[in-house]
Amino acid sequence: MSDKSVVTRIAPSPTGAMHIGTARTALFNWLYARHTGGKFLLRIEDTDRERSTEAAVQVIFDGLAWLGLEADETPVFQASRAERHTTAVDEMLARGSAYRDYMTPDELEAERTHARAEGRVVRSSWRDLTPNDAPDRPFVVRLKAPLTGATLIDDQVKGPVTFQNKDLDDLILLRTDGTPTYNLAVVVDDHEMGVTHVIRGDDHLNNAARQTLIYQGLGWTPPVWAHLPLIHGPDGTKLSKRHGAQAVSEFADMGYLPEAMRNYLAKLGWGHGDDEIFDDAQAALWFDIKDVVGAPARLDWAKLNHLNNHYIRLAEPARLAALVADIHRSRDLTLHDDHLTALAHVIPFVRDGAKTTLELADATVFALARRPLGFTDKARELVTNPETRERLGRLRHALAAAPAWDVATLEGVNRGFAEAEGVGMGKFGPALRAALSGGAPAPDLAGALVALGKDESLGRLDDALSLNG
Repeated sequence: MSDKSVVTRIAPSPTGAMHIGTARTALFNWLYARHTGGKFLLRIEDTDRERSTEAAVQVIFDGLAWLGLEADETPVFQASRAERHTTAVDEMLARGSAYRDYMTPDELEAERTHARAEGRVVRSSWRDLTPNDAPDRPFVVRLKAPLTGATLIDDQVKGPVTFQNKDLDDLILLRTDGTPTYNLAVVVDDHEMGVTHVIRGDDHLNNAARQTLIYQGLGWTPPVWAHLPLIHGPDGTKLSKRHGAQAVSEFADMGYLPEAMRNYLAKLGWGHGDDEIFDDAQAALWFDIKDVVGAPARLDWAKLNHLNNHYIRLAEPARLAALVADIHRSRDLTLHDDHLTALAHVIPFVRDGAKTTLELADATVFALARRPLGFTDKARELVTNPETRERLGRLRHALAAAPAWDVATLEGVNRGFAEAEGVGMGKFGPALRAALSGGAPAPDLAGALVALGKDESLGRLDDALSLNG
């Protein structure tokens, strides 16, 4: 098999939010396809018709779109392929690798009781019976699994895993109502989509043995298997709600950028030397499924926050402004036509300390306020102190006379003013910040002044100097 023939897939069920584990599985499939020059496909396993709503399917599309993981072909919907699943079972019946099982519910329960007592898997008496006249009652179709030997899964992550065939039951392929079961549908769809590498969570490892037998029963070659370890919480236990966000949408709502999530998810179980930060092209160049670690990965919020801050600092201000504007709107803050421009202008001065876009939004509130500002009690107290008010008045004249309105120049003006007054910055810095922001979070003084612009800064100082104590 040449690298060019590699086809991977992600096959989520539309039954709820897209879990972070599913997102990482999608990313690893996407990366391996990109690494090998192959294709990355999407199949929606929507056979649970009650839960597989249009809205639930859209959650999958939205999650993958937000992550930037676009499939290379039109998505396949499993439910639309039910007829092909049925004909595949007919082929297995003709080959003798499947059989009709007419056991009644009572007979099946009795067989289960005997099997448990004898320490074996369930085997139907119909497995080796070929009556001329089958009973006129419902039946299921089962796989006729081999009774001896072993099934080897040469897993690219776990290594060789051996299953004794005597421990693998004759799993149901078609239910009494003629609907296909999960394992059958997966095999048929993966084969006909040309999937060469099945990369998925290790909770499917046991399914790999059963699905291998179905492949063999149809005379098909099984794919290359790779089962990824689970993602655990920071405490080493299975990820759950008590650890915080679990769904892709939650991470988006918490202010994480998709490029940061891709970088972070790639590091959950895989890595390239000591490289912590890398772009998509580097990840695709370096990624090989054989390099995935077999042990569970742990969610590390500090590392995710560090990466997100890195990508916030790299992002275009206009893009961040749009994201921050959406956050402000969700908080019922009224935005005006010029606010996007104002946000794009202020963001470079406040983003260095922001771990998420939510924090970035918090840091930009001061720049959106309309004059005259509302002041917190503490901010009002600072700017109305008689001694401080007089000093702010003198500072206002020094700032107005600044030869340029940039960070370096204004830092020099502030330092020179402090020296001329014979005081430290603490004697007027907090009051200046209060005058500029009304008490809202704001960047360093020179950054806040440049972010607001000269006219707005001097206007806010004038307003603060006119306040009554």
